[in-house]
Amino acid sequence: MQAAIAHAQFETIHPFGDGNGRLGRCLIHVVLRRRGLAPRYVPPLSVVLAANTPAYVGGLTAFRAGQLDEWLGVFAAAARTAGQQALGLTVQLEELQHNWWERAGHPRRGSGAARLIRLLPAYPILDAAAVARSIGASTRVARLAIQPLIQAGILTQVTLGKRNRAWAAKELFALINAFEWDLATPDEEAQPRRPSPTRARHVRETQSCASSDLDQRAIGP
Repeated sequence: MQAAIAHAQFETIHPFGDGNGRLGRCLIHVVLRRRGLAPRYVPPLSVVLAANTPAYVGGLTAFRAGQLDEWLGVFAAAARTAGQQALGLTVQLEELQHNWWERAGHPRRGSGAARLIRLLPAYPILDAAAVARSIGASTRVARLAIQPLIQAGILTQVTLGKRNRAWAAKELFALINAFEWDLATPDEEAQPRRPSPTRARHVRETQSCASSDLDQRAIGP
């Protein structure tokens, strides 16, 4: 309720010429994090709200008219959808990690490769130093952990040359892109969602931006 009211108040003030919706939805996550409801992940509330424009705008309009319950109902429904979808994404991530483990040759539990597979969703773009920090090992062990994942096609080098190399788990990005695309795609619900770019174009644009950023700097966690 605090996050819903804070967001609606910010949108009512509307202090900027552009970006009020995005900033206001970021404010939701600040409240959820500070209140300990979502300290370790970002539920896709922003995507759900922005995709369901008629209900979203209607709820904010109702709030400004003093109809607090109507806005809280819209927000609660979006929070429920976001939570359900996040749980579904968790299952997909676990399935992807199991697939990685099989493709990497079933590395033994506790090995550098096994630990890296477990942590990879939190570090989808990394270099040897980042791997060493994340698995608590030396750079040499980190490089040994990376190698079977490269050979299995799990990690792909996204920098040029042999120095300051960085790798990305592109299948993870594809999974997240598909997840967001599905959330923003119209379905059979009564209230239509906003149009979203085609999945193929969305994936290309995201990967292009990631590659461009990686060319400019060394990547850490």
